[in-house]
Amino acid sequence: MPDARTPDRRGLSRRRLLTGGAAALGAAGVGAVATSASRSDAASIGGFGSETIPFRGAHQAGITTVPPAHVVFVAVDLAPSATVGDLRSILRLWTTDAERLTSGRPALADTEPELATAPARLTVTVGLGPEVFDRVGLGDRRPASVRQLPPFAVDRLESSWNGGDLLLQIGGDDPSAAAHATRVLLKNVRSMTSVRWQQRGFRTARGVRPDGQTMRNMMGQVDGTVNPTPGPDLDGLVWDQGRDQPWFAGGTTMVLRRIRIELDTWDELDPRGRELTIGRRQDTGAPLTGVHEHDEPDLDATRMGIPVIPANAHIARAHHQTPRERFLRRAFNYDDPPPRGLTSDVGLVFTAFQQDIDAQFLPVQRRLAEADALNEWTTPIGSAVFAILPGVKGGEYLGQSLLT
Repeated sequence: MPDARTPDRRGLSRRRLLTGGAAALGAAGVGAVATSASRSDAASIGGFGSETIPFRGAHQAGITTVPPAHVVFVAVDLAPSATVGDLRSILRLWTTDAERLTSGRPALADTEPELATAPARLTVTVGLGPEVFDRVGLGDRRPASVRQLPPFAVDRLESSWNGGDLLLQIGGDDPSAAAHATRVLLKNVRSMTSVRWQQRGFRTARGVRPDGQTMRNMMGQVDGTVNPTPGPDLDGLVWDQGRDQPWFAGGTTMVLRRIRIELDTWDELDPRGRELTIGRRQDTGAPLTGVHEHDEPDLDATRMGIPVIPANAHIARAHHQTPRERFLRRAFNYDDPPPRGLTSDVGLVFTAFQQDIDAQFLPVQRRLAEADALNEWTTPIGSAVFAILPGVKGGEYLGQSLLT
């Protein structure tokens, strides 16, 4: 097996990548990739596994892209002695490697290039944690709402799932391609970083249900019904406009919450109790006051003086009270080996994307923490916040607007 000193078949080594400077990386990072009118459109090159999603654009892929079947979230910390130059090197490397991998080409110095040839809609999304701005002397450029969330009474946070200096979100429809991309992107920066945590999630396999159909979580409930629609909603609610930090235009903020689900006790609840807890019918996902999943719930409706949707039902507490309290929800299931004595260890890796965490996410989260009936069966055990960098255009690298 080649080590860091051994050139691969393309004549490049990890050492040369880390020390070769901007010219080598810039030239290698501007390879052609498939283009499309929308992040939700994949370019097909001869079959399901060969579909690609453009890496370059005004926004990073992996946010409004049709959600993949598999996702890997990795938080890394910079080495204690890291400088802004190290951060720049990491982001240059990730730009070059991610662009190649998402287009179905091996990364530079890829020792397993055969694993890169079927990207299966692979996307790589990169973010920066709140603390990294101060650590490298860029504290005055941190977006205002990018800071760790305040504590909530329902939280039982475990240190192994919190925080992080940088985030990699790697998604795709083939777990092998996602696993290969994860290893490549991590090993090429291991002299400057250490892994803090890694979380894997999944949704229904591609093709089992139509694209765009709401996923179901491990409780059997539809999850993510209420979301902004493409177009003005995304520009007004998700994508930053650069008013607070001009460099951040085209980026977004991300809240990541790991939520354990107590399936062993949820199983004891009868179907009607489940529906009253959520506020939706389990079979169709329709609100208890409606017929179809996307019907607007009538939170004031009563039957014989009793609210049809209880005031503490999940959808009642999560419902926005102002037009600003909306954000893009993307959740993925997890299913880990259970501790002794339990039959399951399952839950959600829940992500929320918005312009302003303080104005959009926090009011909703506070209501849920205070009186959500679902809290009896769900427990937040991990929490992290990241500034998702703006997209990269031709010749640019991730974070260039921040670092120049």
